[in-house]
Amino acid sequence: MPKYVYEFAEGNKDLKDLLGGKGANLAEMTNLGLPVPPGFTITTEACRHYLEHGTMPPGLDAEIEEKLAALEAKMGKRLGQPDDPLLVSVRSGAKFSMPGMMETVLNIGLNDDSVKGLAAQSGNERFAWDSYRRLIQMFGKTVLGIDGELFEEAIDVLKAGKGVTSDLDLNADDLAGLVETFKDIVREETGAEFPTDPREQMRLAIEAVFQSWNAPRAVLYRRQERIPGGLGTAVNICSMVFGNLGMDSGTGVAFTRDPATGQQGVYGDYLQNAQGEDVVAGIRNTVPLSELERIDPKSYAELLSIMEKLETHYRDLCDIEFTIERGKLWMLQTRVGKRTAAAAFRIANQLVDQGLITLEEAVGRVTGDQLAQLMFPRFDEKAERDRLGRGMNASPGAAVGRAVFDSYTAIKWSRSGEAVILCRRETNPDDLEGMIAARGILTSRGGKTSHAAVVARGMGKTCVCGAEELDIDTKNRRMVAADGRVVEEGDVISIDGTTGEVFLGEVPVVASPVVRYFEGELDPDSAEADELVRAVHRFMQYADAARRMDVRANADTPEDAARARRMGAQGIGLCRTEHMFLGDRRTLVERLILADTDKEREEALAALLPLQREDFTGIFEAMDGLPVTVRLLDPPLHEFLPDITELSVRVAVAEARGEEHEGDLRLLQAVHRLHEQNPMLGLRGVRLGLVVPGLFTMQVRAIAEAAAERIRQGGRPRPEIMIPLVGTVQELEIIRDEAVQVMREVGEAHGVELDFPIGTMIELPRAALTAGQIAESAEFFSFGTNDLTQTTWGFSRDDVEASFFSNYLEKGVFGVSPFESLDVDGVGRLVRIAAEEGRATRPGLKLGVCGEHGGDPASVHFFHEVGLDYVSCSPFRVPVARLEAGRAAAR
Repeated sequence: MPKYVYEFAEGNKDLKDLLGGKGANLAEMTNLGLPVPPGFTITTEACRHYLEHGTMPPGLDAEIEEKLAALEAKMGKRLGQPDDPLLVSVRSGAKFSMPGMMETVLNIGLNDDSVKGLAAQSGNERFAWDSYRRLIQMFGKTVLGIDGELFEEAIDVLKAGKGVTSDLDLNADDLAGLVETFKDIVREETGAEFPTDPREQMRLAIEAVFQSWNAPRAVLYRRQERIPGGLGTAVNICSMVFGNLGMDSGTGVAFTRDPATGQQGVYGDYLQNAQGEDVVAGIRNTVPLSELERIDPKSYAELLSIMEKLETHYRDLCDIEFTIERGKLWMLQTRVGKRTAAAAFRIANQLVDQGLITLEEAVGRVTGDQLAQLMFPRFDEKAERDRLGRGMNASPGAAVGRAVFDSYTAIKWSRSGEAVILCRRETNPDDLEGMIAARGILTSRGGKTSHAAVVARGMGKTCVCGAEELDIDTKNRRMVAADGRVVEEGDVISIDGTTGEVFLGEVPVVASPVVRYFEGELDPDSAEADELVRAVHRFMQYADAARRMDVRANADTPEDAARARRMGAQGIGLCRTEHMFLGDRRTLVERLILADTDKEREEALAALLPLQREDFTGIFEAMDGLPVTVRLLDPPLHEFLPDITELSVRVAVAEARGEEHEGDLRLLQAVHRLHEQNPMLGLRGVRLGLVVPGLFTMQVRAIAEAAAERIRQGGRPRPEIMIPLVGTVQELEIIRDEAVQVMREVGEAHGVELDFPIGTMIELPRAALTAGQIAESAEFFSFGTNDLTQTTWGFSRDDVEASFFSNYLEKGVFGVSPFESLDVDGVGRLVRIAAEEGRATRPGLKLGVCGEHGGDPASVHFFHEVGLDYVSCSPFRVPVARLEAGRAAAR
């Protein structure tokens, strides 16, 4: 039989899959000789069995009893012993830290008898009753599923009746009365008494942890972070140490470096006479960790020593939870801490400088998603700003939106296209969906280690927390500043997660220094460049040297091409020619479509030719010496004609007024003739080139003449001609022969040799499955993963994203939109087949991708694995793709 329960000393930090992150790190700290309260961990295997079968695995109860007996022997007392009770905490702990999981239940083992023993042993009756009421409150909310507000309201009523504002002002009698009130709430809400048997309390809590793995909040978070749903969670049973024994006790959270900025120093929060979740719950505002030096110098010095030891051991930023019980320091948890994007780059760079990690490891610790966050704009310091207040800079960035005061409204408004800022006194796991929907998060309570701060940093959301000077009134849906100004729900506010400032109205934003660096405006070696820009430069240099794949850009204008080149693009992977037929040129396209004779059609094409040639000349100049893949016209022709309804109205009005309308009538007839029920699967792409004589040859002629002109001027144009929507090799052969003939004619006329690669866009499943045949005539493949995703799944992106995608994401059909990150199992398999079979026919076949998946970090790693030569994406995402291509090669 498998082993389901491990004492802390039996594990280590590498057993996260089995013991979860929390259990593995408790084991590691125990083995390092740090002061960890004794305990044991129930494995993720037990959880998976429970979720699959609905019952505990055979033998688990006996193992728990064995480990509990050993714990009781070590502590010299039994669980819930009436005169001197052993109390334990029950905590969830999956491989990855997940805010949606079950909250900790403390003080298991207390009942009406053992609370008296705890009071006698501690000599502190208030502490005993406070611990008991906490057990009922936590157990009621997390295990029995009772609305936590009912308990909070009961505390507020009690404090109001006594005329006090802090929990610390309640005495032992008050808390004993609160215990009875809490029991009444349990009875009323569940129809049963609060369980007083210590082993039943523990058993129910363990089951609740297992069940919480599939709680809606946890499922939502896993989808958001792309965490596999089959991992399961471990359960940690730990002997209690008490931070609520008086002012010589307390609880805190510490970081070995600032998780918001990455700066080295003493960071964290401490709360005297408090227990467990009080710090992250934000029920009382904490003091900075540095204050602990004044409150308890001995514990502070020991904590700093342990923090240094842990950071050196883990070689990374560590997030630490600790409790001080009457001057004795206990370590309750450590983990590699979540951090903001800026902190991730700075910390990785610092650790390289300190010799703790290699540059290769450092690049592996930063991500393209984090780099994208660093490229977001920030508030303009020179702009006029109306400051409402200030809190803690918990997660940097600039966020502007309408103030909302509950998660439901945040979700509702964001789905309607509104940018919102979620304003709460403090957040809890129930707010997770609202936090995901919001542009930023603002709280009036809590520190840098509060729930709001930790979750926001993990998501890359801007967050200001602990803004005490702002009175956030969630019931009346408004916020009152210290000077009396009122922000009603719906009013626009701006929050600066870098400074902690909150402003009324919309504050203008400016480009980030990282974007200025990529644009070539900021020299990383100059005094103006800060540590962050230098770290980004260092990692980008490494990634560029390490990566195998090139990175190109999708660009259609000389301006876009020039920007892409500044961003580090090594060419253009997709130049869409349809964008060149819009605006004033629509009339020429209309003439082409309305042409009744060969002469009329040739005249329309002749008028378009010099305009196309001018477009290509500018792009070839901007990308001189680099490849430019030009896709011939792809969309259906009706997209260049007026809307059928609008045109019908124009014709009807003209007829009613007796006005001349011959031109509009011919256009309307053409629109009717070209109208398709499903145009995206109709007359478009290569089919247009075959059905509209001269269209593709005109475009190839424009490309060839532009290239010849650039060569005459001393340039080095490198166009590549891409035929879209090919489904069979015969289509490609016909267009290819025509293109080769045009290039030969233009070359002879200009006295230059023009021999540019001709390839195709793989965007149909049939093209992928017959890639071996198509490669006989194609010199390169470029995977159009946007259309390949649509044709593989059988749905149109524009139609379905607004209709059922959100429902699919909520139900777990999609973990992430297949248009956002490549569907590796389906679309990815087609890419792999086409790559392998295409190169089997033509070993030197160049392979690239030009869908926006080329800038998605996860997709870039897949394209590297499959053996593609380059990825192409929008200019702004080029640096992200460069970094991820380097990380993929290094990994």
